[in-house]
Amino acid sequence: MTITQNDHRTMAMKPDEYEADVLVEAKDIVADGVTRLTLRHARLQQLPNWTPGAHIDLIMPSGLVRQYSLMGDPADIDRWQVGILREPSSRGGSSYIHDELSVGDLIRVRGPRNHFELEPAKSYHFIAGGIGITPILAMLRSAEAAGIPWRLTYGGRQKSSMGFLAELEEYGDKVELVPQDTHGHPDLPGIVAGLEPGGLIYSCGPEGLLNAVEGACLAAGAPAPKFERFAPKSIVTKPDEEFEIELQDSGMTLQVPADKSILSVLRAAGVHTVASCEEGTCGTCEVGVAEGTPEHRDSVLSAEEQAKNDCMMICVSRACSKKLVLEI
Repeated sequence: MTITQNDHRTMAMKPDEYEADVLVEAKDIVADGVTRLTLRHARLQQLPNWTPGAHIDLIMPSGLVRQYSLMGDPADIDRWQVGILREPSSRGGSSYIHDELSVGDLIRVRGPRNHFELEPAKSYHFIAGGIGITPILAMLRSAEAAGIPWRLTYGGRQKSSMGFLAELEEYGDKVELVPQDTHGHPDLPGIVAGLEPGGLIYSCGPEGLLNAVEGACLAAGAPAPKFERFAPKSIVTKPDEEFEIELQDSGMTLQVPADKSILSVLRAAGVHTVASCEEGTCGTCEVGVAEGTPEHRDSVLSAEEQAKNDCMMICVSRACSKKLVLEI
Protein backbone atom coordinates (compact mmCIF):
# COMPACT_ATOMS: atom_id res chain seq x y z
CA MET A 1 0.00 0.00 0.00
CA THR A 2 1.36 3.38 -1.01
CA ILE A 3 0.01 6.58 0.52
CA THR A 4 0.83 10.19 -0.06
CA GLN A 5 2.21 12.36 2.69
CA ASN A 6 -1.14 14.19 2.80
CA ASP A 7 -2.96 11.00 3.83
CA HIS A 8 -2.53 11.40 7.59
CA ARG A 9 -3.25 8.38 9.73
CA THR A 10 -1.90 7.62 13.18
CA MET A 11 0.29 4.57 13.57
CA ALA A 12 2.51 3.55 16.44
CA MET A 13 6.21 3.57 15.65
CA LYS A 14 7.28 1.93 18.91
CA PRO A 15 6.20 2.07 22.57
CA ASP A 16 6.69 5.48 24.07
CA GLU A 17 9.50 5.90 26.54
CA TYR A 18 8.94 6.77 30.16
CA GLU A 19 8.06 10.45 30.49
CA ALA A 20 7.11 12.35 33.62
CA ASP A 21 7.42 15.59 35.55
CA VAL A 22 10.16 15.57 38.15
CA LEU A 23 10.94 17.91 41.01
CA VAL A 24 14.27 19.67 41.37
CA GLU A 25 15.22 18.49 44.84
CA ALA A 26 18.69 20.07 44.86
CA LYS A 27 20.82 22.27 42.62
CA ASP A 28 24.54 22.51 43.40
CA ILE A 29 27.47 24.29 41.78
CA VAL A 30 30.25 21.71 41.54
CA ALA A 31 32.81 23.65 39.45
CA ASP A 32 33.08 26.80 37.38
CA GLY A 33 30.17 26.61 34.97
CA VAL A 34 29.01 23.16 36.12
CA THR A 35 25.76 22.52 38.00
CA ARG A 36 24.42 19.26 39.41
CA LEU A 37 20.67 18.67 39.55
CA THR A 38 19.09 16.10 41.86
CA LEU A 39 15.64 15.11 40.58
CA ARG A 40 12.71 13.27 42.20
CA HIS A 41 9.36 12.24 40.79
CA ALA A 42 6.79 14.99 41.28
CA ARG A 43 4.56 12.57 43.23
CA LEU A 44 7.50 10.87 44.94
CA GLN A 45 7.07 7.70 42.90
CA GLN A 46 10.04 5.49 42.08
CA LEU A 47 11.94 6.29 38.90
CA PRO A 48 12.88 3.73 36.22
CA ASN A 49 16.00 1.65 36.69
CA TRP A 50 19.08 2.61 34.70
CA THR A 51 22.59 1.34 34.09
CA PRO A 52 25.96 3.17 33.94
CA GLY A 53 26.27 5.11 30.70
CA ALA A 54 22.55 5.93 30.44
CA HIS A 55 21.20 9.38 29.71
CA ILE A 56 17.85 11.13 29.90
CA ASP A 57 16.14 13.96 28.06
CA LEU A 58 15.33 17.17 29.90
CA ILE A 59 12.42 18.91 28.19
CA MET A 60 12.47 22.67 28.75
CA PRO A 61 9.25 24.72 29.05
CA SER A 62 10.04 26.13 25.58
CA GLY A 63 9.92 22.59 24.15
CA LEU A 64 13.69 22.44 23.68
CA VAL A 65 15.09 18.99 24.47
CA ARG A 66 18.60 18.28 25.72
CA GLN A 67 20.29 15.02 26.74
CA TYR A 68 22.26 14.63 29.96
CA SER A 69 24.06 11.60 31.39
CA LEU A 70 22.84 10.07 34.63
CA MET A 71 25.66 10.21 37.15
CA GLY A 72 24.26 9.18 40.51
CA ASP A 73 23.88 5.74 42.06
CA PRO A 74 21.89 3.34 39.84
CA ALA A 75 20.72 1.59 43.00
CA ASP A 76 18.90 4.77 44.10
CA ILE A 77 15.51 4.46 42.40
CA ASP A 78 14.14 7.55 44.15
CA ARG A 79 16.50 10.11 42.63
CA TRP A 80 18.29 10.90 39.42
CA GLN A 81 21.32 13.17 39.17
CA VAL A 82 22.69 14.95 36.12
CA GLY A 83 25.55 17.40 35.59
CA ILE A 84 25.10 20.36 33.26
CA LEU A 85 27.83 22.51 31.75
CA ARG A 86 26.93 26.10 30.94
CA GLU A 87 27.48 26.32 27.19
CA PRO A 88 28.75 29.74 26.03
CA SER A 89 26.67 29.43 22.87
CA SER A 90 23.60 27.99 24.63
CA ARG A 91 20.37 28.12 22.63
CA GLY A 92 18.26 27.97 25.76
CA GLY A 93 19.09 24.62 27.34
CA SER A 94 22.00 25.03 29.71
CA SER A 95 21.28 28.74 30.20
CA TYR A 96 17.73 27.95 31.34
CA ILE A 97 18.97 25.33 33.78
CA HIS A 98 21.73 27.51 35.18
CA ASP A 99 19.83 30.81 35.33
CA GLU A 100 16.13 30.05 35.70
CA LEU A 101 15.51 26.54 37.03
CA SER A 102 15.31 26.53 40.84
CA VAL A 103 14.91 24.02 43.68
CA GLY A 104 11.23 23.14 43.92
CA ASP A 105 10.56 23.66 40.21
CA LEU A 106 9.21 20.94 37.95
CA ILE A 107 10.83 19.86 34.71
CA ARG A 108 9.82 17.12 32.28
CA VAL A 109 12.08 14.14 31.71
CA ARG A 110 12.10 11.28 29.21
CA GLY A 111 14.11 8.07 29.22
CA PRO A 112 16.47 6.65 30.31
CA ARG A 113 18.22 5.06 27.36
CA ASN A 114 21.73 3.65 27.07
CA HIS A 115 24.02 3.40 24.04
CA PHE A 116 27.16 3.59 26.20
CA GLU A 117 26.82 0.35 28.15
CA LEU A 118 29.72 -0.81 30.31
CA GLU A 119 30.72 -4.09 28.70
CA PRO A 120 32.44 -6.86 30.70
CA ALA A 121 36.24 -6.57 30.65
CA LYS A 122 39.28 -7.63 32.67
CA SER A 123 40.10 -3.99 33.34
CA TYR A 124 39.09 -0.49 32.28
CA HIS A 125 40.84 2.76 31.57
CA PHE A 126 38.39 5.64 31.57
CA ILE A 127 39.33 8.88 29.80
CA ALA A 128 37.10 11.88 30.47
CA GLY A 129 37.27 15.44 29.20
CA GLY A 130 35.37 18.21 30.96
CA ILE A 131 31.68 17.46 31.47
CA GLY A 132 32.36 14.05 29.89
CA ILE A 133 33.10 12.88 33.43
CA THR A 134 29.37 12.56 34.16
CA PRO A 135 28.63 9.14 32.57
CA ILE A 136 32.00 7.86 33.77
CA LEU A 137 31.17 8.43 37.45
CA ALA A 138 28.58 5.65 37.55
CA MET A 139 30.95 3.38 35.62
CA LEU A 140 33.65 3.87 38.25
CA ARG A 141 31.19 2.92 40.97
CA SER A 142 30.15 -0.19 39.06
CA ALA A 143 33.72 -1.34 38.33
CA GLU A 144 34.75 -0.69 41.93
CA ALA A 145 31.81 -2.70 43.31
CA ALA A 146 32.62 -5.59 40.97
CA GLY A 147 36.29 -5.58 41.97
CA ILE A 148 37.45 -4.98 38.39
CA PRO A 149 40.75 -3.04 38.10
CA TRP A 150 40.35 0.42 36.61
CA ARG A 151 42.01 3.78 36.20
CA LEU A 152 40.66 7.19 35.27
CA THR A 153 42.42 9.97 33.37
CA TYR A 154 40.38 13.16 33.72
CA GLY A 155 41.30 16.28 31.80
CA GLY A 156 39.93 19.82 31.65
CA ARG A 157 40.96 23.35 30.79
CA GLN A 158 41.81 24.12 34.42
CA LYS A 159 41.18 22.38 37.72
CA SER A 160 38.55 24.92 38.79
CA SER A 161 36.35 23.90 35.82
CA MET A 162 36.62 20.16 36.51
CA GLY A 163 33.53 19.00 38.36
CA PHE A 164 32.94 16.27 40.92
CA LEU A 165 36.50 16.22 42.26
CA ALA A 166 35.25 15.60 45.81
CA GLU A 167 33.57 12.36 44.69
CA LEU A 168 36.76 11.25 42.97
CA GLU A 169 39.01 11.79 45.98
CA GLU A 170 37.85 8.54 47.58
CA TYR A 171 39.48 6.56 44.77
CA GLY A 172 42.97 7.85 45.53
CA ASP A 173 45.70 7.24 42.98
CA LYS A 174 43.38 5.37 40.62
CA VAL A 175 42.45 8.85 39.40
CA GLU A 176 44.84 11.02 37.39
CA LEU A 177 43.84 14.67 37.01
CA VAL A 178 45.26 16.46 33.96
CA PRO A 179 44.30 20.16 33.95
CA GLN A 180 45.49 21.50 30.63
CA ASP A 181 46.78 24.82 31.96
CA THR A 182 49.24 23.09 34.31
CA HIS A 183 49.71 19.56 32.93
CA GLY A 184 49.09 19.84 29.20
CA HIS A 185 47.32 16.97 27.45
CA PRO A 186 46.92 13.36 28.65
CA ASP A 187 49.54 10.87 27.50
CA LEU A 188 47.18 8.89 25.31
CA PRO A 189 49.84 6.68 23.64
CA GLY A 190 51.10 5.79 27.11
CA ILE A 191 47.59 4.96 28.32
CA VAL A 192 46.96 2.72 25.32
CA ALA A 193 50.34 1.01 25.68
CA GLY A 194 49.56 0.27 29.33
CA LEU A 195 46.20 -1.36 28.60
CA GLU A 196 46.40 -5.00 29.61
CA PRO A 197 45.01 -7.82 27.43
CA GLY A 198 41.26 -7.99 27.85
CA GLY A 199 41.07 -4.36 28.95
CA LEU A 200 38.80 -1.70 27.45
CA ILE A 201 39.02 2.06 27.11
CA TYR A 202 35.89 4.15 27.70
CA SER A 203 35.97 7.82 26.83
CA CYS A 204 33.58 10.75 26.86
CA GLY A 205 34.34 14.39 26.16
CA PRO A 206 34.94 16.89 23.37
CA GLU A 207 35.32 15.64 19.81
CA GLY A 208 39.03 16.51 19.74
CA LEU A 209 39.69 14.22 22.71
CA LEU A 210 37.68 11.36 21.23
CA ASN A 211 39.46 11.62 17.90
CA ALA A 212 42.82 11.59 19.68
CA VAL A 213 41.86 8.53 21.75
CA GLU A 214 40.66 6.73 18.64
CA GLY A 215 43.85 7.62 16.79
CA ALA A 216 46.05 6.37 19.62
CA CYS A 217 44.20 3.05 19.71
CA LEU A 218 44.43 2.62 15.94
CA ALA A 219 48.16 3.42 15.94
CA ALA A 220 48.79 0.81 18.63
CA GLY A 221 46.49 -1.86 17.23
CA ALA A 222 44.49 -1.75 20.45
CA PRO A 223 40.77 -2.61 20.75
CA ALA A 224 38.47 0.14 19.56
CA PRO A 225 37.56 2.49 22.41
CA LYS A 226 33.99 2.90 23.59
CA PHE A 227 32.67 6.45 23.13
CA GLU A 228 29.80 8.73 23.94
CA ARG A 229 29.67 11.95 21.96
CA PHE A 230 28.16 15.34 22.77
CA ALA A 231 27.87 16.34 19.12
CA PRO A 232 27.69 14.54 15.76
CA LYS A 233 30.98 13.21 14.47
CA SER A 234 32.21 14.36 11.09
CA ILE A 235 31.04 11.90 8.45
CA VAL A 236 31.78 11.86 4.73
CA THR A 237 28.57 10.93 2.91
CA LYS A 238 27.46 10.37 -0.64
CA PRO A 239 25.02 12.83 -2.26
CA ASP A 240 21.48 12.39 -0.97
CA GLU A 241 19.16 10.43 -3.25
CA GLU A 242 15.51 9.41 -3.15
CA PHE A 243 14.67 5.94 -1.83
CA GLU A 244 11.66 3.96 -0.65
CA ILE A 245 10.74 2.67 2.79
CA GLU A 246 8.18 0.02 3.67
CA LEU A 247 6.70 -0.27 7.14
CA GLN A 248 6.75 -3.97 7.99
CA ASP A 249 3.71 -4.03 10.27
CA SER A 250 1.29 -2.36 7.84
CA GLY A 251 2.89 -2.77 4.43
CA MET A 252 2.70 1.00 3.93
CA THR A 253 5.32 2.31 1.52
CA LEU A 254 6.62 5.86 1.38
CA GLN A 255 9.08 7.73 -0.78
CA VAL A 256 11.90 9.57 1.01
CA PRO A 257 12.96 12.50 -1.20
CA ALA A 258 16.59 13.56 -1.39
CA ASP A 259 15.88 16.64 0.71
CA LYS A 260 13.88 14.90 3.48
CA SER A 261 14.79 12.54 6.31
CA ILE A 262 13.01 9.27 7.07
CA LEU A 263 11.86 10.82 10.32
CA SER A 264 10.26 13.82 8.64
CA VAL A 265 8.54 11.62 6.03
CA LEU A 266 7.07 9.38 8.74
CA ARG A 267 5.80 12.38 10.66
CA ALA A 268 4.21 13.87 7.56
CA ALA A 269 2.47 10.52 6.93
CA GLY A 270 0.96 10.53 10.42
CA VAL A 271 3.22 7.79 11.80
CA HIS A 272 3.86 8.41 15.49
CA THR A 273 7.59 8.90 16.02
CA VAL A 274 9.77 9.25 19.07
CA ALA A 275 12.83 11.44 18.53
CA SER A 276 14.89 13.87 20.54
CA CYS A 277 18.20 15.33 19.31
CA GLU A 278 17.47 14.80 15.59
CA GLU A 279 21.20 14.88 14.83
CA GLY A 280 22.13 11.24 15.38
CA THR A 281 23.64 11.42 18.85
CA CYS A 282 20.97 10.35 21.36
CA GLY A 283 19.60 7.08 19.96
CA THR A 284 15.95 7.90 20.65
CA CYS A 285 14.76 7.31 17.07
CA GLU A 286 16.39 3.90 16.61
CA VAL A 287 14.37 1.58 14.36
CA GLY A 288 14.99 -2.01 13.33
CA VAL A 289 15.78 -2.80 9.69
CA ALA A 290 14.25 -6.01 8.30
CA GLU A 291 15.49 -5.66 4.70
CA GLY A 292 17.81 -3.37 2.76
CA THR A 293 21.08 -1.68 3.59
CA PRO A 294 21.11 1.56 5.60
CA GLU A 295 23.63 4.32 5.04
CA HIS A 296 24.60 4.99 8.64
CA ARG A 297 25.19 8.63 9.53
CA ASP A 298 24.69 8.42 13.27
CA SER A 299 27.19 9.02 16.07
CA VAL A 300 25.67 6.38 18.36
CA LEU A 301 26.28 2.91 16.93
CA SER A 302 29.76 1.42 16.91
CA ALA A 303 31.33 0.33 13.62
CA GLU A 304 30.51 -3.27 14.52
CA GLU A 305 26.88 -2.41 15.27
CA GLN A 306 26.54 -0.45 12.04
CA ALA A 307 28.00 -3.34 10.04
CA LYS A 308 25.11 -5.58 11.19
CA ASN A 309 22.66 -3.28 9.35
CA ASP A 310 19.82 -4.46 11.59
CA CYS A 311 18.92 -1.04 12.97
CA MET A 312 19.36 2.64 12.14
CA MET A 313 18.77 6.16 13.43
CA ILE A 314 16.07 7.53 11.16
CA CYS A 315 16.72 11.20 11.95
CA VAL A 316 19.97 11.27 9.94
CA SER A 317 20.69 7.90 8.32
CA ARG A 318 19.55 7.08 4.80
CA ALA A 319 19.70 4.11 2.41
CA CYS A 320 22.39 2.51 0.30
CA SER A 321 19.77 0.24 -1.29
CA LYS A 322 16.76 1.42 -3.29
CA LYS A 323 14.40 0.26 -0.54
CA LEU A 324 14.43 -0.31 3.21
CA VAL A 325 11.90 -2.40 5.12
CA LEU A 326 11.64 -0.96 8.63
CA GLU A 327 10.40 -2.83 11.68
CA ILE A 328 7.55 -0.43 12.33
